[in-house]
Amino acid sequence: MRAFIFPGQGSQAVGMGVALADASRAAADVFAEVDEALGQNLFRLMRDGPDDELKLTENAQPAIMAHSIAVLRAWGVCLTDIASFVAGHSLGEYSALCAAGSFDLATTAKLLKLRGQAMQQAVPVGQGAMAALLGADLELAQKIADAAAQGDVCTVANDNDPSQVVISGHKAAIDRAIEMAKEMGAKRAVPLPVSAPFHCPLMQPAAEAMRDALSYVVIEPPAVPVYANVTAQPETDADTIRNQLVEQVTGMVRWRESVTNMFDAGVHEFVEVGGKVLGTMVKRIAPDATVTSIVTIEDVEALAKEIA
Repeated sequence: MRAFIFPGQGSQAVGMGVALADASRAAADVFAEVDEALGQNLFRLMRDGPDDELKLTENAQPAIMAHSIAVLRAWGVCLTDIASFVAGHSLGEYSALCAAGSFDLATTAKLLKLRGQAMQQAVPVGQGAMAALLGADLELAQKIADAAAQGDVCTVANDNDPSQVVISGHKAAIDRAIEMAKEMGAKRAVPLPVSAPFHCPLMQPAAEAMRDALSYVVIEPPAVPVYANVTAQPETDADTIRNQLVEQVTGMVRWRESVTNMFDAGVHEFVEVGGKVLGTMVKRIAPDATVTSIVTIEDVEALAKEIA
């Protein structure tokens, strides 16, 4: 069994998708459709930068999604023929749902633009922060977060793999967590260069914005089950997916559990679409799994030959 997985924020880079669009008309059409849906020249920003502007949450989220979908469209394959499940990390869940046919491309781009804007606006710049705890599992990370909170918000945001957990919350609490992490047993704590504290209760205003936006959107049942971030379980019911996407804004990304559950369900081949971040996590979670990343047209052609 095979799962296609889609990366989250941090996978953006100036130049992303350019060679792909040059090599594939289908990929170029994806970027053009996203530009039209958003009323902005996002692909020019992806191509030329500046990097600081591409990193802005409202730009990075639709850009990463567009890149992933462009990679798939360049292949031109029907997902139901080659995948048993799909999953995505944070915003990657939207990419997965688009790939599986729950959202059309234009809708996905608009939702992610709004999601990025709402997440940025939920907390004033400088008041929130995130940090990666390396050499810490979920249990230890939760202990560190609880100890550092001291009346502020400090919680686990991403359970990425057995040795990397991300925490999120008020900057003062995250600073305390970074200071105490090593003495509590983590290998080290690294502050993340993000503009807002994602996946924590401080994102509640963004969750409400997404609840409103998603209430107007038609969600089709996905062609293949999508593993949800908030439950680490496969889902095909449209209304459940709608609610899960709202919960996801403030909830923990249960990536380690999602991969474990997919592997236990019989998925031994994971294909990362449009990035090279999740594959490393998958190998730490399920060392016996096969992991392939497809980013370039050469990657796509090589995998197409292998699967054909």
